[in-house]
Amino acid sequence: MRRRKNISHKVKTSIAVVVDGETEVFYLQMLKRNERRIRVNIEPKIPSRKSLQEQYELALSLLDKEFAKVFWIVDLDVVLKEDKETPKGQKPVVQQFLEYREKLIKEGVVVIVNNPCLEFWFLLHFEQTSRLFSKCTSAEKALKTYLSSYEKKKKYLTKQDDDIYLKLKPYLKDAIFNSSSLGNFNNHNPKKAMCEMEKLFQTEELKGIFE
Repeated sequence: MRRRKNISHKVKTSIAVVVDGETEVFYLQMLKRNERRIRVNIEPKIPSRKSLQEQYELALSLLDKEFAKVFWIVDLDVVLKEDKETPKGQKPVVQQFLEYREKLIKEGVVVIVNNPCLEFWFLLHFEQTSRLFSKCTSAEKALKTYLSSYEKKKKYLTKQDDDIYLKLKPYLKDAIFNSSSLGNFNNHNPKKAMCEMEKLFQTEELKGIFE
């Protein structure tokens, strides 16, 4: 394990979250907007698609900053799609991800895997299921059973006084339970339905707010 820079003796009270999708950015922004006690630094600050290696390096770099904890949220459907497209002779993307995940966990980063995507976490607010959705669009379709007007767009996700976090908040405890029931990500069975978002809400820095 590499040594972290001893940059300050201040008490670390905020957390950092590395994401790769717009939906994650907007959801976490709405979490911050509605739960003012939470101090969350979202990276990148502006939604932008980054490679797996760039996300890994970003999470690693944040360990040297003044954060109580660093999280990396991964949509596995993207990893699996890129894995299928890996040119012959190159390291499979799933293998890259597993290596990055192992290294970051050893460094203290909390890696959160959602399979297929964050919409599965949204769905778990309304039902307990271990159904595997092969594509994020399939999870979105199931979600629309409960949120009929759901759109993967900023206007919908961040609507004032009716944003995605507020829509889901009444069912948050159910989502945490349903997510936990799926167990932890398994290197030997990476393609099973998975949601580890409860790790974010049950961390010491946040769990008191949601109990």
